This record gives sequence, structure tokens and C-alpha cells, in this order.
Amino acid sequence: MAGYFTYVPDLEYLNRNLEGVSSINKFIRTKNLFRRVKLRDDIFGNINFFDKYKVIGDERPDNVAVKLYGDETLDWVILLSNNILNIQSEWPLSQRSFDSYLTEKYGSGIDNLDDIYNIIFNGVHHFETIEVRDSSGVIQLKEGIVFTPISSGFSANPPFPNFRLQYTDPGETGSGTQTNIVLDGTNIFRAVTNYEYEIRLEEAKRNIFVLKPRYLNIIINDIETTLPYTEGSPQFISPFLKRVDDIRLFE
Repeated sequence: MAGYFTYVPDLEYLNRNLEGVSSINKFIRTKNLFRRVKLRDDIFGNINFFDKYKVIGDERPDNVAVKLYGDETLDWVILLSNNILNIQSEWPLSQRSFDSYLTEKYGSGIDNLDDIYNIIFNGVHHFETIEVRDSSGVIQLKEGIVFTPISSGFSANPPFPNFRLQYTDPGETGSGTQTNIVLDGTNIFRAVTNYEYEIRLEEAKRNIFVLKPRYLNIIINDIETTLPYTEGSPQFISPFLKRVDDIRLFE
């Protein structure tokens, strides 16, 4: 993100440090993080400006920027293109970070590593329905309807033992024979482990959109126009500097 901050204007705010009288009237200069930019709606909402991209392995935004634009400092373009504000939670974790995340999330208060791994890889996060079709191909139960177990544990047995799916199967075309079908939980649900659930979330983050290189100049021109301060605005000193008495005014 270093490249992005070269476009962000500065803010000088009055030092409220009362420890030294000599410092009370001095100003502290910093980047104005309250001033943000986003892609124009006519670009962000138009798929023709973007290509689909799948993040590979431990790729970071700067790695993707180098691959696509030949410049690692354009990582902010990758993030803006996907409206990513928090890279820690919205970008795929590295394998090491992912392993640490799983251990911390599912191993809280547990000292034995084998127990932690058992919870991660065998513990049931939720159950999902399996697609059921009748003999004519009509869907009687959609795949992926989620049921969360009432209590956690290591059992992979489907929940709701009294849950049944009942439908009338039309039989082969022209046979005129109908059959009443009743399926219990073992034929309706499948267990999704904690690991499978977390992997799904990470894999979903890997599917991103990237701005086509030929439109880079449009985005850079927009940011160069949008971020600087305009002359005549309150506390204006220059297009890249404002001075304020109280930084809370900008919260």
C-alpha cells in the first residue's frame, strides 16, 4: 500500500501533549487516513473493466500487482477493485497464518494438540442437505441447505433422527406406477467438518476481480484528482496539506 499513500494528502493537527509547555503550540504532521477513495461507480459496476483472477497459494496483493501491472506499488488497485478494506480478514491467509488461525479458533483452552486437531478435522461445524431427485429427474430436496447442530462434538452422525423426507416417485415414463419414498437423515444430510467449512471460506476469497491493465490510467487520474484538497476548503494550506486545531473534527 506504500504506493497508495503517496497520493494521500497530509494533515497537521495541534499537539495536545501537556507534558511540555514548549510543545503545546506545535503541530504534528500525518497522513489523513479519513480521506479515502473508491473506484467510480460506472467502473466498479461494469464487468467489462475487469478480469476474473484466482489467488494462488500465498500470493499477496503486491504479488498480483507485479504479475498483472509490473508494479508492486499498485497493490491498492487490486484491493480497490474488490472493495477490500481489511486485508487480514478479506484476503486469503497464508498457509502458516491459516494453520495458526485454526489452532487459535478451535483450540482455545485446550492443551492437547491431538484434541485440537480432532476438533478441527473431525468436529462437525454443520450439516448440509444432499440433493435428492426422483426417477424423472425432478429435484425433491435442494443441495446445501444448512442445519447447525445444537451442540458441538465430534460425531459425524446426521442430526434430527426423526427428520424424514417423503415424496411420491412417478416411476418410469408410461409405467403408471407410483412409489411412496421415505428417506431418513442418513440419506438426506452430510456432515461438514470445521476444516472443510474454513477451507470453503478461504477458497471463496481467492476468487477476485482485477482491473484490466489498459484502464489503469483512468484510475490513477481519478485518484490524483479526488484525493488532494481543494483551495478554499476549511484549513486549506496546499492541495496536500490541511492544518486543524482538533483532529476530532475529521472523525
